[in-house]
Amino acid sequence: MLKKVLFVLLGLFIVIQFHRPPLNSTNAAQINDIRQIYPVPAPVQVILDKACNDCHTNNTKYPWYSQIQPVRFWLNRHVKEGKQELNFNDFKTFEPRHQYRKMEEIIREVDKDLMPLYSYTLIHANARLTATEKQQIIDWAQTIRDALKATYPADSLKRKKRPEVIK
Repeated sequence: MLKKVLFVLLGLFIVIQFHRPPLNSTNAAQINDIRQIYPVPAPVQVILDKACNDCHTNNTKYPWYSQIQPVRFWLNRHVKEGKQELNFNDFKTFEPRHQYRKMEEIIREVDKDLMPLYSYTLIHANARLTATEKQQIIDWAQTIRDALKATYPADSLKRKKRPEVIK
């Protein structure tokens, strides 16, 4: 009985190897990239490349083990969720209030060690941020927030309140 179960599991493992979700990779010009509208200092770009861009851009550098299922499913879902939260390659398309809020989230999540994710830094040890790197990211995000505040009226950077539903 145990041999049959193991044989079935092995068969399923082999079958799922043929299902390949598409990779998050493009050669297209990134015309809506954050760098098109805000300066990204070289030290900050280095940090973004090593700790953020795999999940928050349209170009993920996949490790060798991403070719094995179900790892690829898991990585694909993880990258999709990261891009839904923030995609630096689409940043120019965001409304100013959305850009402002995303910079606020970056500051908060980096400051509280919520980003990069612990699961990512387990495998990518170089993605762990030092105190100096964290401060560089926070300062950069705050500079963008300050630029938005200087450019747009304060009320346009706040979330719009949802109308109350009368019951």
